[in-house]
Amino acid sequence: MRTPRSILTLVVLAALATGCAAKGPTVATPRPFPGATVPPRSGPATEPPSSVASIHPAVISLALSLQGTPYRNGGSDPSGFDCSGFVQWVFAQRGLALPREVKDQYRVGSDVDSDDVQAGDLVFFETVSSGASHVGIALGGGEFVHAPSSRGVVRIEQYTSRYWADRWVGARRIAVTREAAS
Repeated sequence: MRTPRSILTLVVLAALATGCAAKGPTVATPRPFPGATVPPRSGPATEPPSSVASIHPAVISLALSLQGTPYRNGGSDPSGFDCSGFVQWVFAQRGLALPREVKDQYRVGSDVDSDDVQAGDLVFFETVSSGASHVGIALGGGEFVHAPSSRGVVRIEQYTSRYWADRWVGARRIAVTREAAS
């Protein structure tokens, strides 16, 4: 018979075996979260909220069109994404090269105050390890789109919700050239 301690150890190890964050397919990621918005994948892409009209409209539009794409540990294409693979792939389709790992993405661009986050900014959270270990793309109005976990899909959530606000690390703004914006 297993003791409660050995069961807890197994649960922790299982959580660490699924993942998004920093390096390769062995780093853990957050589980799906209560109240998460998971729109259906079929049909036309969801239009960005009106507040998303300024910074990276093509990036936002593409990211929103991928809602419902399954999470895949180490995934970096539309067959399945982890968080940093999702962000890297979306920006790359618009001519903006980003590093593959969350911790490296957190070093790109310029720091943005939490009160000044705009659509297209990258938002970072501490979920499975110290420092930035999860990333998504801000949509405006306190929302972001991301690939959250091994049992989730690309979806929109509120980064102002208690879960995400408690794990907030920061936001970064990626510079856009005219060529990349078109």
